[in-house]
Amino acid sequence: MAMVAQLHRESSSGSINKHLDSGKYVRYTAEQVEALERVYSECPKPSSLRRQQLIRGCPILSNIEPKQIKVWFQNRRCREKQRKESVRLHSVNKKFSAMNKLLMEENDRLQKQVSQLVCENGYMRHQLQSASATTTDASCESAATTPRHVLKDTNNPAGLLLIAEETLADFLSKATGTAVDWVQMPGMKPGPDSVGIFAISKSCGGVAARACGLVSLGPTKIAEILKDRSSWFRDCRSLEVFTMFPAGNGGTIELVYTQTYAPTTLAPARDFWTLRYTTTLENGSLVICERSLSGTGAGPSTVAAPQFLRAEMLPSGYLIRPCEGGGSIIHIVDHLNLKASSVPEVLRPLYESPNIVAQKMTIAALQYIRQIAQETSGEVAYGLGRQPAVLRTFSQRLSRGFNDAINSFNDDGWSLLNSDGAEDVVVAINSSKNLSAGSNNLSFIGGVLCAKASMLLQNVPPAVLVRVLREHRSEWADFTVDAFSATSLKARLYAYPGMRPTGFTGSQIIMPLGNTIEHEEMLEVIRLEGHSLGQEDAFISRDIHLLQMCSGVDENAVGACSELVFAPIDEIFPDDVPLVPSGFRIIPLDSKPGDSQDTLTAQRTLDLTSNLEVDPETNHGAGNATSSYSARSVLTIAFQFPFESNLQDNVATMARQYVRSVISSVQRVSMAISPLGLTPTFGPKLSPGSPEAITLAHWICQSYSFHVGTELVMADTIGAESILKTLWRHQDAILCCSLKQVLPVFIFANQAGLDMLETTLVALQDITLDKIFDDAGRKALFSEFAKIMERGFACLPGGICMSTMGRHISYEQAIVWKVFAAEENTLHCLAFSFVNWSFV
Repeated sequence: MAMVAQLHRESSSGSINKHLDSGKYVRYTAEQVEALERVYSECPKPSSLRRQQLIRGCPILSNIEPKQIKVWFQNRRCREKQRKESVRLHSVNKKFSAMNKLLMEENDRLQKQVSQLVCENGYMRHQLQSASATTTDASCESAATTPRHVLKDTNNPAGLLLIAEETLADFLSKATGTAVDWVQMPGMKPGPDSVGIFAISKSCGGVAARACGLVSLGPTKIAEILKDRSSWFRDCRSLEVFTMFPAGNGGTIELVYTQTYAPTTLAPARDFWTLRYTTTLENGSLVICERSLSGTGAGPSTVAAPQFLRAEMLPSGYLIRPCEGGGSIIHIVDHLNLKASSVPEVLRPLYESPNIVAQKMTIAALQYIRQIAQETSGEVAYGLGRQPAVLRTFSQRLSRGFNDAINSFNDDGWSLLNSDGAEDVVVAINSSKNLSAGSNNLSFIGGVLCAKASMLLQNVPPAVLVRVLREHRSEWADFTVDAFSATSLKARLYAYPGMRPTGFTGSQIIMPLGNTIEHEEMLEVIRLEGHSLGQEDAFISRDIHLLQMCSGVDENAVGACSELVFAPIDEIFPDDVPLVPSGFRIIPLDSKPGDSQDTLTAQRTLDLTSNLEVDPETNHGAGNATSSYSARSVLTIAFQFPFESNLQDNVATMARQYVRSVISSVQRVSMAISPLGLTPTFGPKLSPGSPEAITLAHWICQSYSFHVGTELVMADTIGAESILKTLWRHQDAILCCSLKQVLPVFIFANQAGLDMLETTLVALQDITLDKIFDDAGRKALFSEFAKIMERGFACLPGGICMSTMGRHISYEQAIVWKVFAAEENTLHCLAFSFVNWSFV
């Protein structure tokens, strides 16, 4: 015991580890140390009951004091922590060393660029001072560059090898040199914790983007991933290697034909005919470089791809350098000429912006490699027991199916149906669609029908809109249509048009499956709760499950687009489940000062916010007036529906109507979340500052004064502000309902009215008048209804009403009056004013 007491005294002085390690006071035999290690490996937690049982059940440890064993375990745990921390610090140190090397190289490149700019500046000064040197320099330059083009012949290997070598030199000068004037990409700051260093071209032919970063994978594995462009580049429809032959230094030359999807329905897709050169440099770096052999006329015949426009890839590629201790440093360059002149002017920013090229290709490649690296190391956790590779496949299948629906390529079996006269929604049909995946083979007798539309949004943040569409599905979706799509995919059960009646509770449960490491994309399962309205199936579940992919919901992130894509699935879906994706894609356009009111009337488009006008008084924080500011984006909607041949016309009519109803809902949501203008929005016809909203405010106040005999809004309180603003801030809850429907539906409420009902202007138009009153309130309203119609107004006694959240609200008095239009003989709506209301 004296020895134990001495151990406790010395533990406070920090010498306990030395004593235990050296065995000065406690000596353990090799068998005892082995037994303690075995117990520790099985039960590292000190509070584990299993540890105590193992110690008591080991006779060789019975002659050691419990306190001594406890101290040994504490010391063992400290050594384990030290070892893990040492490994972590070593890994971090390697990362910092590699990043420091990368930053030093970037600094050297920037110094070269500065030196080149200084030389060019001096040269221009010399030219201005001595005009005679211009002719001489130009003649020398042209003479030096002429002969090499004679040797280029794409019909023989020698000519292709010469093109490959020139492509390699041009690519390296872009990746590590000053061939392109690179500037740092906005929103992407370099540093040890960032994905990498990103730059875009400032001014050059076409659009270019550059990235470099550190990845913990070997060069060969990285090259294998990057060559398989369709696995990480979501816009890549297909990539086919037509010819491959060896080149010098163990390299290979490939002739590649690539097809890419169009992001919207308003422009044709692009294809590329390129030479790809893979080789190893003298310093051990692996290079994959690529360029177009010809912009048009070469490669596969255009007859084989009538829906594609030939684009050009300028020298681009990947430089992969191995790092000491593992991992690689990657340099990526993407330089394209996407033939922007072939698309409508309003869409040209999608094809002229180096930011979009960087986001969709360059950054996507580097992020995908980092994702694979972290999944390989086991750092990424996923839900519902799904493997990372399986979840990546689900995301890719959703994206590919959505792109196929948007593009509707003829060689996939798609064809356009005759329009019904309206050009806002396009309907395509695929009678040969075969959804087969592994053991699940689902061939439709009729096929799949797609209704789609593209439209221009103004002053609507894409991230916010997608977030609202994801979190508030009941604002735009129809449960009956969801049920039809889900039922059609189950054992060839086609329910349209005689579906069994089903109700929708309006709630959805989101079950996450996984995120990418940058959290820019989420994969999840959505359960929509439903219940049967028929007595015979009262106990059968009517829940609907959707596999959903959502990206671009972070307003501060740098993303190419925001997407919400979903497909119906079974409750327990196998890895090879058939998918028929539908959804939304919003791509931001570059803002153009002074460019407003752009429309796509020549194309099938719809400006959802063309009526959105902003009061200059409310836009003082924006820094610019409406005429000089335009935050625009393109929204593409596509919904797919399986069908039988005899129901094709019915499903087509339903699809058109449904997509138009979704467009109307998105219109209301878009105006509600627009950051410009007043906080309140009033539906598709009552946008802030619009003549309809101002007129309605005047009608409400004038009708109140005419019927009641007093002013609803006092003239001295209006001042310089409009009646609409004053009515919005009125202390009483003011609501208006339309009498055109069988059940009166609310069409307007001020801020107090929205607070009382605990709802929003978007959801207000789904609330009927009878839902807010209790039995006593409904009886009082019905008893006074004849008087209201005759006299024009009535005062209801105080009572109780109900909010949309189920909370009770008391009010002292409710004034009801008829709101007339300007002619004073046309009833527009019925208005309510709840005085002194409060939650009970």
